[in-house]
Amino acid sequence: MKDREVWRPKVRRIVALVKKETRQMIRDPSTIAVGIVLPVILILLFGFGLSLDVSNVPLAVVMQDSSASAENLLAAFALSPYFRPQVVHSSQTADRLMMEGSVDGILTIPSDFARRFSAGDARVQLAVNGIDSNRARIIESYVEGAVGAWSARQSAETGAAAAGGPVNIQSRLWFNSANDSHYFLVPGLIVLVMTLIGAFLTAMVVAREWERGTFEALFVSPVRSGEIILGKTIPYFGLGVLGLLLCVASGKFLFHVPVVGSLAVLVGGSMLYVLVAVGVGLLISSYFKNQLVASQLTMLATFMPALMLSGFLFDLRSMPAGIRAITYLLPARYYVALLQTTFLAGDIWPVILPNGAVLAVMVALLGYASRAVTHKRLG
Repeated sequence: MKDREVWRPKVRRIVALVKKETRQMIRDPSTIAVGIVLPVILILLFGFGLSLDVSNVPLAVVMQDSSASAENLLAAFALSPYFRPQVVHSSQTADRLMMEGSVDGILTIPSDFARRFSAGDARVQLAVNGIDSNRARIIESYVEGAVGAWSARQSAETGAAAAGGPVNIQSRLWFNSANDSHYFLVPGLIVLVMTLIGAFLTAMVVAREWERGTFEALFVSPVRSGEIILGKTIPYFGLGVLGLLLCVASGKFLFHVPVVGSLAVLVGGSMLYVLVAVGVGLLISSYFKNQLVASQLTMLATFMPALMLSGFLFDLRSMPAGIRAITYLLPARYYVALLQTTFLAGDIWPVILPNGAVLAVMVALLGYASRAVTHKRLG
């Protein structure tokens, strides 16, 4: 009886505190966003969007032979769920498509393919984009499987198993002849580092100043909103450039990743991305003014997409169309393409100019939005 009398007040107090915290949690939109909305968005976005499977590989097929055997081999790739063949009639066109990133491989069917196949000595040539060495190996195995299955089927149908032997595939890697995974990982890691420095760090520091009331000291000064934006942008921009130089130096001298393109293009594109990242951090922190909310939203809007949806770890062409459409809104997508091209392929202007132009437009839009939000808060 005494134990019950002792526990009853404790239980009532605990229940009262639980009710109070529950009401407070329900009234706080940031808590609901972090606890419910954020997990749902992450599981749906990444669950539907991410896949380790390789499919819909764009493949340029150089048709130097117009025989029935060559056409049947092409049909085998067209009917495969793993390939999207694009027929070209010159190696120069195929090379250009590969340099631009429009295709991930080039399959050349030589002019003597049918004659050699009948003699049991057929050969095809395969060139694969080797920036992602793991994906390149998978594509090679898929091509070998498709050609091998076609060869066996043709031999069985014609009854010429002895003559129509297996087709020999002569393969080579572009952009990563060493088949080193660091060539693929280092540019992607630079994207993550620039995102952390530019967006996440900026959002945290600025939101903390809003919480502490540091910005109120600016209210009574003649400083304008545009000057505040520049004052916040320049230090983190300089920090981002310093981080970039350290990353590039580490990649080149520690991991021996080559920089085929010009350093000016690399630095220029990186400066644009740092400005975009800083702009995102300023915009989020200026609007929400809360460290927890700003950090979670910045992580969701910048770092997680840069890791998962930029083409760094997962191929964008293997994603569903809806998720792939979302990636066009992410600055990291354009920066990853720019870095990988500059590091491993060189100054390929059909790739560099469009991606750089998109980043420049994003810089302008985010600068305008950040100034408008800051002006609104100061006014």
